Amino acid sequence: MTFASHPSAELAAFASTLRYEQIPGDVLQRCKALLLDSLGNSLAGARSRPVLSMEKFAISMGPGDGSSEVLISRRKTSPMFAAMVNAASAHMLELDDVHNGAVLHPGTVVFPAILAMAQALGASGKAFLTAAVAGYEVGIRVGEFLGRSHYKVFHTTATAGTLAAAAAAGRLLELSPGQMLDAFGSAGTQAAGLWEFLRDAADAKQLHSSNAVVNGMKAAYLAQDGFTGAKRILEGAQGMAAGMSTDADPARLTDRLGTRWALAETSFKYHAACRHTHPAADALLSVMREHSLQSSKIAHIVAHVHQSALDILGPIAQPATVLQSKFCMGHVLAIVALRGRAGLCELDACFADPEVLSLRGKIQMRLDEEVEACYPVRWIGKVTVTTTDGRQLDGRVDEPKGDPGNSLTQAEIEEKFSQLATYAGATSLGEVPRLVEWAWNLDNTVQVGMILNT
Repeated sequence: MTFASHPSAELAAFASTLRYEQIPGDVLQRCKALLLDSLGNSLAGARSRPVLSMEKFAISMGPGDGSSEVLISRRKTSPMFAAMVNAASAHMLELDDVHNGAVLHPGTVVFPAILAMAQALGASGKAFLTAAVAGYEVGIRVGEFLGRSHYKVFHTTATAGTLAAAAAAGRLLELSPGQMLDAFGSAGTQAAGLWEFLRDAADAKQLHSSNAVVNGMKAAYLAQDGFTGAKRILEGAQGMAAGMSTDADPARLTDRLGTRWALAETSFKYHAACRHTHPAADALLSVMREHSLQSSKIAHIVAHVHQSALDILGPIAQPATVLQSKFCMGHVLAIVALRGRAGLCELDACFADPEVLSLRGKIQMRLDEEVEACYPVRWIGKVTVTTTDGRQLDGRVDEPKGDPGNSLTQAEIEEKFSQLATYAGATSLGEVPRLVEWAWNLDNTVQVGMILNT
């Protein structure tokens, strides 16, 4: 049996042997944009209580000095503890990138791992970008492979994200195909993360991203030392699909490797809320613009959604925290109707706003056959607005703002980064241009070093 004779092995070989020169220029450019977006998200979580708890744990358990940078505090520690805190922070505010088909936030698990490792290893910018692309390509395909049944219970960023982190870390360590496959095996057996935390407004989401990064890094470093892992951890008889999915499709693991660049399909988030709210939010905005509709004239809103939106958002009718409110369709649409956007500041300011709470009660979700049939490849937004004078107004968007076909411009990406980077005071406005330049010119960097402690 040749090495690359089954999907897990073929995917591992691709991640191991990927070279910078093989990656198209537009994919590398989008990778740098996604890096900037992820960096901004890590900085924006600096004041969040769950992130500060993770940092407190890292201070008590990890070394007091090291080669890698904790972005929210600018202190130095080991790669593992730096990546752990940075990943927790990157997934805090619901503005990190997302791949629609995989329903995965790849940047949150890929970039914290390789930034901390690159600083420790003295890796080049080109090596960094190659590792990032490897992580995205693997993580997205694993998410697609695990399917919709997986996402109903498991948080894909925690599960497929562990494989993404392992692939990125393994590529930076220059693992052989066999070692990469071992890393996949060790990563997959550690992968976990359940949606139940949403019902209680619990803090587990920060564990999900940080554990995915730490366990993926651990798997790669152990594989480098000869630690072996299951060879068919994804599609094997007792592997991830067997225990975590009823609709897994192994063909998705190797879908057009090297010709279809899944990283380029990744979306930027415009609203600071769960991505399942975005299509309806954009559709509502389109109705209000088209008809010059004032929020005071709205009697009722129906958001026509796919089943996964009902599964994830449905349990949250009366959110208890700002974070939980980001997973409440009624809350997000009410803010959009009243403020024109559900950004960080709007969600913070409007959590207990009486107008928001009143309008929230007039919004419901309803399963839509067309939206369901297209999901997750396409996230169509459809709403029906009933006005106080009895009119019914329909709104629709086929690509929410931030999707590849309706992407943010470079100027919008840089503006978003500026808002994120300065949101919690982790950086100053004066530092923003240097950080932006660092990301756009990373492929010319000989050795990745500290980015804040310069």
